[in-house]
Amino acid sequence: MKLTDLCRLVFYFVRTRWLLRFSSRAELQGWQQKKIAAFLKQQLPLTPFYQQYADLTLQELPVIDKAVALEYFQQMNVANITLEQASAIALQSENSRNFSAELDGITVGLSSGTQGPRGVFLTSGKERAKWAGIMMARTLPADLLRSLIFRATPVKIAFFLRANSNLYTTLNSKRIHFKFYDLYKGVDVYLPELQAQSPTILVAPAHILSRLAELKLQGHLTISPQRVISVAEVLEPDDKSRIEAAFGLPVHQLYQCTEGFLAYTCELGVLHLNEEFVHIEPEWLDQEKTRFIPIITDFTRLTQKIIRYRLNDVLRVRDTPCPCGRASLALSAIEGRCDDILWWQQRDGHELEAVYPDMLRHAITMASISLPDYRIEQHGSELRIAIESGHVEMMNEMMDEMTTAITGLAERLGLLAPNFKSMTYVAGELSSKRRRIRCISRTDIRHIRHITEESIEVVHA
Repeated sequence: MKLTDLCRLVFYFVRTRWLLRFSSRAELQGWQQKKIAAFLKQQLPLTPFYQQYADLTLQELPVIDKAVALEYFQQMNVANITLEQASAIALQSENSRNFSAELDGITVGLSSGTQGPRGVFLTSGKERAKWAGIMMARTLPADLLRSLIFRATPVKIAFFLRANSNLYTTLNSKRIHFKFYDLYKGVDVYLPELQAQSPTILVAPAHILSRLAELKLQGHLTISPQRVISVAEVLEPDDKSRIEAAFGLPVHQLYQCTEGFLAYTCELGVLHLNEEFVHIEPEWLDQEKTRFIPIITDFTRLTQKIIRYRLNDVLRVRDTPCPCGRASLALSAIEGRCDDILWWQQRDGHELEAVYPDMLRHAITMASISLPDYRIEQHGSELRIAIESGHVEMMNEMMDEMTTAITGLAERLGLLAPNFKSMTYVAGELSSKRRRIRCISRTDIRHIRHITEESIEVVHA
């Protein structure tokens, strides 16, 4: 790493860790508005797509999504990189499993592509150093930080993911040993290597952490990390319990995607939006304002503009403020994709209501069902359930417990219970994001009511 990039990393670490403190949410939002105004004034004229909007405020700018971002990819970055160029080098890296390639000094990466075309991100060397500083400030616990500074004891990071990136390896240094474990090769194949590394920080998707936890509980793995971090997918309640039981630690989370570093868990284990660097407009999904779709603006990212970008995720707000005192919004959960929302009939049979995946997870957990892995899919009026089990009688018993729990949920919501059907369990690839609950198709009812008056629309089945 260049000395200038190292200085930048240290600057953002110190600034994020100790200097960006706000006494109230109003103070944070006022500071944000000043930063956003300065960002737009400087950056909109420099970015081809936004030059026509150069005199507008943030609220006057168009809301975009992945399709628009890909269509106008070249016009939305200041490096004049085309989508074809970026995709070619990113795919070459994935095929070769060598993720060190750059395009004119710009790191290119791809999203996992679990939904539609794959997103593409660009980051410069300066942005990578800044990201590394912010990430370290958000994730290093106090005891590890003291050890790193005063004892010069290296922090060893084990990172399981489907693809590596120069963005992640920016963390590598004499005092931070970053090791990437390629999920395309599996998990068990790495056990001797992981054991030898004995990581102080373990980072992986939730279902991979759950697998490692299972191996530790069985005595096949003896690592004792000081922090365990779940990334890339929803942290399910059963996985969380298993991971915490195995490692004796709370599971932390990072909400990082192609569009930016959006949320992290504080020292108390509560998720917070990363609002010191990303502005998030909530598109509320209910009148009570408990769940929303985030529309994000990263006012620190310069190479590729992320401005009023509408994600396809559902976030749930925490009922009470976090005791840690941070002014940034606290979340109860990242529930999953909008396409994971199920739609069940009201009792009059004329309209559908949204049933969020977290409602099903909670109902299953509260019913004390001790399940292995499972899948739930809505196919019209059918709710198809698959359970991982090699024993037919045990699987039937678990299926009965699950359908009873879900029927009870429907009754509590005042909705008709769906028709249940079993389906064959098919394990997903370890390198793929796990999505346990999905809506493949809705019930064939002509009108679907969306809850908030501001977003009423009619969807024709």
